[in-house]
Amino acid sequence: MTGRKHPVHRVVAAAKMCSAEFLASRLQQISRHISTLQRPRKRNFIDIREFLLLTRKVRLEGFRCWKLTAIRFALIVVLLSAWCYPNSHALLYPREGPTRQVKRLDGVWNFKLAPINNPDQGFVDAWHSDAWNKMGLSYEPMPVPASYNDVGQDKALRDHVGWAWYQKAFYVPTAWKSKRIMLYFGSAHYNTIVFVNGKLVLQHAVGHLPFEAQINNFLVSSSIPNILTVAINNTLTYDTIPQGTLILKINSTGYPPFFYRNTGNFDFFNYAGIHRSVFLYTTEQVYVYDVDVNTVKADKKESIISFNVAHTGSSALRCRLSVRDRQDNEVLVTENCSGLFKMKNAQLWWTHDLSKEPGYQYIMMVNVLNGTKLMDSYPVKFGIRTIEVNGARFLLNGEDFYFTGFGKHEDSDIRGRGLDNALNVKDMKLVKWLGANSFRTSHYPYSEELMDLADEMGIAVIDETPAVGLMRFSSNVLQLHKDILTDLIDRDKNRPSVFVWSVANEPESNQNSSRDYFQQVVKHVKSLDKYRPVSAALSVGPDEDQVGQFMDVIMFNKYASWYSDSGELDVIYSQIIDYCTRWYTKHKKPVMISEYGADTVSGLHVSPSWMFSEDYQSELLIKHHRAFDQLRSQGWFIGEHIWNFADFMTAQGTTRVIGNRKGVLTRQRQPKAAAKILRCRYYMLARINTTDDSFYCPVPSSYWSYHTTQ
Repeated sequence: MTGRKHPVHRVVAAAKMCSAEFLASRLQQISRHISTLQRPRKRNFIDIREFLLLTRKVRLEGFRCWKLTAIRFALIVVLLSAWCYPNSHALLYPREGPTRQVKRLDGVWNFKLAPINNPDQGFVDAWHSDAWNKMGLSYEPMPVPASYNDVGQDKALRDHVGWAWYQKAFYVPTAWKSKRIMLYFGSAHYNTIVFVNGKLVLQHAVGHLPFEAQINNFLVSSSIPNILTVAINNTLTYDTIPQGTLILKINSTGYPPFFYRNTGNFDFFNYAGIHRSVFLYTTEQVYVYDVDVNTVKADKKESIISFNVAHTGSSALRCRLSVRDRQDNEVLVTENCSGLFKMKNAQLWWTHDLSKEPGYQYIMMVNVLNGTKLMDSYPVKFGIRTIEVNGARFLLNGEDFYFTGFGKHEDSDIRGRGLDNALNVKDMKLVKWLGANSFRTSHYPYSEELMDLADEMGIAVIDETPAVGLMRFSSNVLQLHKDILTDLIDRDKNRPSVFVWSVANEPESNQNSSRDYFQQVVKHVKSLDKYRPVSAALSVGPDEDQVGQFMDVIMFNKYASWYSDSGELDVIYSQIIDYCTRWYTKHKKPVMISEYGADTVSGLHVSPSWMFSEDYQSELLIKHHRAFDQLRSQGWFIGEHIWNFADFMTAQGTTRVIGNRKGVLTRQRQPKAAAKILRCRYYMLARINTTDDSFYCPVPSSYWSYHTTQ
């Protein structure tokens, strides 16, 4: 940490506002101590004892004022944001097989919030040291996976910022004694510290991505329960991804004694908790830890696939890879751990609008053997397809591809951002019902369960990082951004549905510092994956933007007749054509719109149309579509994604009526009038025929005639 100004220095200025001058001087001492600490850049955890020592130093004897509590709260936040990093290795999703067993820990866990006026109480009182019922602590039930915010009737729970604690008792089967036992989290938000039987196991700083640790050395006898305790902090700072601002009202009139607010630079609710499944799984001591499968050539006559299997153990071990088709027929066997193989008459992977057999995948069973003894086995699905940007064209398997679809959110009533398999299946069926061929994982990586569905159902994905609304481009954030991209690409690199890596959404790309920052980000992505293009959803205009030059595809967010020229639908056609053309003229690359739309209250109708009515949203779509059709004729406009697939929750604000209402579906997935407009358009673009009685196209006949004759 030496050589740069540590974020804790920011706290000192606030400390001077407290009536005790000694408080400020004490914090300065701590600040100097922190600046001498050495922390490896990729270290996965901080020393909890040192962490507690630092926070306790702020508990000055004789000072119990609310100002002091605010300072301690801020100090804890900056300590965590400075020292927690994501995984530095690939993670394979826990899947059962001949050599692997899987046990889910999902269910109802015990749950506690740390008091806002005493945020480190859980560490000071060692809530991780034993079962809470034995410690005499109070707690409440909390489902996992789920966001905790909406699982109750308490405003303090809904709006909590700081530490939340979970606890779960579990047993390990005696048959697992000789196995390598792993504890795996699908995701948690955000800074997460995990203890097993009172001992620190791991820490992780980022939401939306998995993390794991081997726990054999932390387990107790199989005859008594093990105690898993998890502390999670959802506070966002300038050094986290996504970024946020912590506002502390110290010595301010008109506010209660301890008033704080943590605002993220994004427009969705900052849900927190254990959001995806928690697993125990086993492997043998020799195990597969990474598999890489890529299509070098996709051709009906002969396709070429590259592969690489990474495993532990000696070089004397050998691999046996068996490739099977959808009907479980073995179509290829290779005895190598890496190399190329050729497949004749292979089925290619296509989106559902381009094939009668979309989403075709093969299963590669990866086996590692010692002689004839099976050491490990892991199944990997893959699709045979190529993605290419050729000049201003975007090609799937050598053919032009046009994106139709949405930006989405992982968001639903009660569960918040928690994994919901029923909702995932419903959403993917709705994507197909609407005729769309793609979506963007705005503004973070989605669950692997949903990504599996996209692979299987033939739905293309623009895979986005959590880097939404970046406003500071420090070296600290850059390294974290790279680490996140490494983890994301390791997780999703074999997915045929992933067409594009989106490295950010709406960064402040007019800043001079953003140029070098994103040049390095894109370079990092290309060092990890040479088979997919890179992009970012940009909101700064083409004249001011400094990062589009590094992208393979230009994506932009533009809200004509909503945030600009509000209510003036007649400006849409000329403004959209001009805006898109300026992007293309500047970079000569494929261009697509990644967000456009209007907030709409379901059931509200006004004639003539008026903002927030279903009528206005419908007319706004039709005006945009006419512009898109003109742009498509140019050959370089490659897609349209509306914002949003469904209504979603946001923080409270004067422009948000219980969330963002730009969805063509309600939050409960019921269609608004615009959904029928969109369905009509997407079906015509894809030449999809339907006998569905609910299908109709409420647009002018000239609009229909244009599409049917193209």
